[in-house]
Amino acid sequence: MANVDSNSTQDSKPRVVMKVDSIGMVFQNPDMTDLIALGEVSFNLKEHEILAVVGPSGCGKTTIFNVIAGLIEPTKGSVHVQEKLVQGAVGQVGYMLQKDMLLPWRTVIENVILGLEVRGVSDKLAREKAMQLIEAYGLKGFENNLPTTLSGGMRQRVAFMRTLAFDPDVILLDEPFSALDFQTRILLQGEVMKIIRERGKSAILVTHDISEAITMADRVLVLSHRPSYVKKIYDIELSLSDRDPVHIRKNLEYQKYFDQIWTDLEIQI
Repeated sequence: MANVDSNSTQDSKPRVVMKVDSIGMVFQNPDMTDLIALGEVSFNLKEHEILAVVGPSGCGKTTIFNVIAGLIEPTKGSVHVQEKLVQGAVGQVGYMLQKDMLLPWRTVIENVILGLEVRGVSDKLAREKAMQLIEAYGLKGFENNLPTTLSGGMRQRVAFMRTLAFDPDVILLDEPFSALDFQTRILLQGEVMKIIRERGKSAILVTHDISEAITMADRVLVLSHRPSYVKKIYDIELSLSDRDPVHIRKNLEYQKYFDQIWTDLEIQI
C-alpha cells in the first residue's frame, strides 16, 4: 500500500485567511436601552473562497462587515485576518460599498489610485498599477473621464478596481450590484466573480439576492433575525464547468439550493 504523506494531505486543505470568533454587538438606543444587533456570530473564510451572507433585513449583515473591516469594535468576540487580530481599520481588508462613492472631481484613474495615495505609494507607481487594472478590466480609453460620464456599471467597475488596487487579503462586497439594472447586474456578477478567482482573492459578499449568492459563492451563510446568529451554511456544489450567471439559473441543482435557502429565510418572516 502506498505511503500517504500526512503533511501534504494537510497542505491540500484550504487555508483559513479570516476567522470570526463569537462576535456580538450591542448598540444603545436613544432612550438608553440596549439594542442587541449580533447575538454570537462565528464563521471563517478560506483562501481563494467566495462566501455569501444572506439574512432578513436588519439582521446585522453590514454590522458584521464593519467589525471585520475594523470600523467598529465588537462588544464581545474577535476577528483575525491572516492570524492577526483586527483592531481598527487594517490594510488587509478591502471594502466595496453598495454605492460606488467615486469622487466626482477626480478622473477614473485618480479614483482608482485613491487608496494607494493614502498608503503613501508614489504617484508614478500608483498610476502604473491603476492602468494595469483599467486595461485588464475593460475601461481603457476612459481613464481620464469623470464619473458623471460613466454608466452605473462602469462606475461600479471603477469602485471595484479601487478596492483591488492595494491588493487586500480579504475583499468585502456589501450589496455592490443592488443599485444596477438587472442586465448590468448579471453581467457584473460574472465579471467580479471571474476577477476574484483569477487574482486568487478571498471575498465575502453580502446580498439580499439568493440567486446572486448561489451564482457567485462557494458557500452561502444564512443569518437569523436580530440578534443574529449563523443559522446554516450551505456548500454550493454544482456540476457545472463554469458559474455563468445566466446558465446557472437553468440548473436543477441551483433550484434545489434556492428552495432550501428561501425556506430558511421564509420561516423567519
